[in-house]
Amino acid sequence: MSLWLIGFIAGLVVTVLVAALLIGILVEARRIRSLARAASALVGEIDENTRGIWALRDTYAVALALLGGAKAIDDNAAAIVDAVSGAREKDAA
Repeated sequence: MSLWLIGFIAGLVVTVLVAALLIGILVEARRIRSLARAASALVGEIDENTRGIWALRDTYAVALALLGGAKAIDDNAAAIVDAVSGAREKDAA
């Protein structure tokens, strides 16, 4: 065998290996792209399903405000009851 033939065969083998690796990379890139699309769709669904959880912070703040209002009403009602009860006791005396 001449050196030209050995060089030609070696170049052919290297070219075939590089082509095979390139085809493998392209196949994996397409698979990754399809998985990324599926993951993106799932992330969108998760985002939609968990928006209510983030709204709980606002709900908690409103609940605290309502609780404060309810306590104020209870205190005012107790003050009215005390005032009315005290007035009745003075009238009875």
